[in-house]
Amino acid sequence: MFENLKYEVKDGIAYVTVNRPKSLNALSKEVLSELDEALDKINEDPEVKIAILTGEGRAFVAGADISQMVNLTGIEGQEMMKQGARVMNHIEDIDKPVIAAVNGFALGGGCELAMACDIRIASEKAKFGQPEVNLGIIPGFGGTQRLPRLVGKGMGKYLIMTAEYIDAQEAYRIGLVEKVVAPEDLIAECEKVAKTIMAKAPIAIKAAKIAVNNGIMLDVKTGVALEGEACGAPFCSEDRVEGMKAFLEKRDAKFENK
Repeated sequence: MFENLKYEVKDGIAYVTVNRPKSLNALSKEVLSELDEALDKINEDPEVKIAILTGEGRAFVAGADISQMVNLTGIEGQEMMKQGARVMNHIEDIDKPVIAAVNGFALGGGCELAMACDIRIASEKAKFGQPEVNLGIIPGFGGTQRLPRLVGKGMGKYLIMTAEYIDAQEAYRIGLVEKVVAPEDLIAECEKVAKTIMAKAPIAIKAAKIAVNNGIMLDVKTGVALEGEACGAPFCSEDRVEGMKAFLEKRDAKFENK
């Protein structure tokens, strides 16, 4: 199915693994195209409720494929950056949550890939960084925008301008990742979080993702108005009736699309 990815669906979870360990899972044009295709599959498959994205071997994704980039013209380079940015946007745009299981190096495009995911859980062995200025360029897959939103304007500039690598604990301290676990527990922890989310009303999870992703770029009052609009579909759903009845009856809810 894919040449550069492993793709498997099990118990409602889509497992997507970037599988180029010899190149530390570098994001080539081909990998980006396959990720785009995998995201469509995730969004269109009714059996899939959530996705876990990781890398094969000792890297999550160690960056974009420099061997492809070195001889590009300026216009060609911009086109590759636009392709990468579209894939990162695609992760945010699909209805279903995506969890990044950051198992190792998440550098450059790899850090940008993790940041586009809804939740980031890191192995203690993970390393993060935006080293693009060492190559004479800047992050081009959304890093200059998502990193400051996650860690703050000053820290975002610091990491981008110094190209400093940070470990998982520092990434957790500054808010770049949500959890840090032992390497052997990484996938199990991601599955635990995934199953917790899957137990909730799917229509509410979708609405929450839309409200957060779109509202974070707005002023608070406009964002609250957007939130009010996003509340409409869940409030009109059978899942809302079931969820509230279950709460009052002190039982677990049985949602339609669980």
